Amino acid sequence: MTFKLSPSSLSLMKECPRCFWLGQHKVWNRPASIFPSLPSGMDSILKIHFDKFRDKGELPPELCDNGECKNMKLFDDKEKLKIWRSNLKGISWTDKERNVLHGAVDNLLVKGKKLIVLDYKTRGFPCKEDTHEHYQNQLDIYNLLLRKNSYDTEDYSFLLFYVPKEVLSTGEVIFDTTLKKMNVDVKNAEEIWERAIKLLEGECPTLSKGKECEWCERI
Repeated sequence: MTFKLSPSSLSLMKECPRCFWLGQHKVWNRPASIFPSLPSGMDSILKIHFDKFRDKGELPPELCDNGECKNMKLFDDKEKLKIWRSNLKGISWTDKERNVLHGAVDNLLVKGKKLIVLDYKTRGFPCKEDTHEHYQNQLDIYNLLLRKNSYDTEDYSFLLFYVPKEVLSTGEVIFDTTLKKMNVDVKNAEEIWERAIKLLEGECPTLSKGKECEWCERI
C-alpha cells in the first residue's frame, strides 16, 4: 500500500498517530471540523493582491517596506505558481516506494537563483511570541518539496500575518501586518516524513495512557 501525505495530514500524525494511521489506511476518517470561511476568503484576495504587484514587477508595501526583503522579487512563473498553489496538485515528490508528499504554497519570493517560501496567515488577534513556531513543520516541508524538485531555496522562509486593526467610517477594515522570518530545517521535514512512513507501514498504534483521543478512542 502506498500513501499520499501533506503538511496537514502530517500535522494530524503529531496530534494523534492513531487517527492518522486509521485515515491513511481508509479504515476511518476523523470527522472534519467546521473551517471558518474568512481565512479562506482572505487567502484568495491576498493572492490576487500579490499577483497585481508581481505583474508590475514590484513588491507590495507589506514587503517592500521591510528591510528583510531587499533585493527580492515575487516568483513570476504564473503557470507554475498556479499549479503549486492548487490543493489538488501543488508541489509533489514521490519516493522510491511510490509514496507521495505534496503541499500547496501561497507564494514565493526569489533572491538571485534561490526561492523563498512566503505563507500568509490571517489571525483574529495579535501574534504571541511563539505563534510562528506552530508553522515550522509546514515551512520545512514546503522547502523539502522544492529541493526534491531540484529548486534551490534559501535557509529561511517568511510568514506574513494579517490581523484586523480597525473599521473605518466607510466600512473598510484595516489590517496590521507582521512579517516573520523563520529559519528552515529541511532535515526536520525528512525526519517527519520517515517517521510517518514507518508508522504507516506498521500495525495500528494504540492510545498511550494519559493521551486519550476523543475521536478515535472508540474505534
